[in-house]
Amino acid sequence: MPKIRKILIANRGEIAIRVMRTCKELGIPTVAVYSEADRSALHVRMADQAYFVGPPPSRESYLVQERILEAAQHAGADAIHPGYGFLSENASFVRACEKAGITFIGPPASAMDAMGEKTRARQNMIQAGVPVVPGTTEPIATQEEALAYSQKIGFPVMLKAAGGGGGKGMRKVEKREEFESAWRSAKSEALNAFGNDAVYIEKYLDKPHHVEIQVFADQHGTTVHLGERECSAQRRHQKVVEETPSPILTPEMRAQMGEVAVKAAKAVNYVGAGTVEFLVDAHRNFYFLEMNTRLQVEHPVTEWVTGLDLVALQIKVAEGEKLPFTSTVPPRGHSIEVRIYAEDPARNFMPSPGKIQYLRVPGGPNVRDDSGVFAGYTVPNFYDPMISKLSVWAPTRAEAIARAQRALSEYVVKGITTNTRYLKAILAHPEFAGGDYDTSFLTREHTALLGGEDPKLNEVALLASAVFAHQRDQKRAKALPQKTGAGTGGVSAWRLSLRTRRR
Repeated sequence: MPKIRKILIANRGEIAIRVMRTCKELGIPTVAVYSEADRSALHVRMADQAYFVGPPPSRESYLVQERILEAAQHAGADAIHPGYGFLSENASFVRACEKAGITFIGPPASAMDAMGEKTRARQNMIQAGVPVVPGTTEPIATQEEALAYSQKIGFPVMLKAAGGGGGKGMRKVEKREEFESAWRSAKSEALNAFGNDAVYIEKYLDKPHHVEIQVFADQHGTTVHLGERECSAQRRHQKVVEETPSPILTPEMRAQMGEVAVKAAKAVNYVGAGTVEFLVDAHRNFYFLEMNTRLQVEHPVTEWVTGLDLVALQIKVAEGEKLPFTSTVPPRGHSIEVRIYAEDPARNFMPSPGKIQYLRVPGGPNVRDDSGVFAGYTVPNFYDPMISKLSVWAPTRAEAIARAQRALSEYVVKGITTNTRYLKAILAHPEFAGGDYDTSFLTREHTALLGGEDPKLNEVALLASAVFAHQRDQKRAKALPQKTGAGTGGVSAWRLSLRTRRR
């Protein structure tokens, strides 16, 4: 296959910038697309070319296939990298790229059909003899059918979007009275995120671990796994902290899960980067959950421990090259990633869009910040509030935790509220430090992780306010005699005049 000459990144924010950096190292020009809300975004500034694709809502811009393809054709891009989210798991978009003669940097549409649609993936895995979480193998058409099935298998259940992952369109339903509201919100969120409101049902497993396996395959029949990632620190089914290796897996479990993940990828003739996700119960039985037919948000931790550039591998595999390895790359050391969100944990994690007035990112040995923002940038309220991914590497897990805590202490963002303090509380929690935390950890320890007010910090804030007020009043007092035309009397004359007026 010919070498790729120019790549359009059909995404925004930190993942668009992440892809652009690798492209620059490979000497490949890049094209950005942007909505009205992203005119001044960093990914637009970093690209060699940029094309406007519509209004702020993603359904009118980043999810409009025709506009993305038109931008690629106008720019002369011969390949498209989808990042994650948006069109990254849309088989019809892959076919549209093929029809337009544009290389899609990802799996073929057939593999995406087989695995990208979650219920179809469950069917394929059942046929392949892979254990799956009990639930439906087809999207459920009506709320009445869904409720009847949920009552049949027993609450609690999970409502999940069939058209994509990332925690979007996912709701846990504890009892019948919650079902109608959860059904509506799951379908609405799924439609907004993936352009597909289909929902299916799974039985909720109590206190499971969420462990995923990174797989990679080339066009020459080689399929390998690159280890696992522990993703159990989740809030509202959205991953917050990820790490590798998983602290709960034994070498035997790792080998078994890796073998199943490779088997799953081979079953659908997969090509490129993909992730096979599992739930691991309290007895260390594992069940297939889904396969994400794209690059994952948390891929940096795998890059840290393997020394590989997964985006570069994606591009080279799309060009027809063979993988540079034929077996698993042994992990080296330990890596942790935390997601920095523009949100206020103290206000129920309400998004905190607005202008970033000051930004200082952490540095030092083995610290990486994948970011899409800068000082002066206004975070829009139309998209996911994640503004950065902070990841670290260290020889051991304990050292990695300490390094992540140190890096978070250096992270300073002014103008908007972020969750950095909340992330530090997670890393410092004894349950996280012990390594055996499950997907209910953040919910169960919600109050402890938010913490109380520190009296010492309140005292500092009060003193700072007093100093600020004093300095402000002094500046005003110096300016007032000039404004009122006062002569040599200065401030004293102004105060006398003020007392006279008050009388």
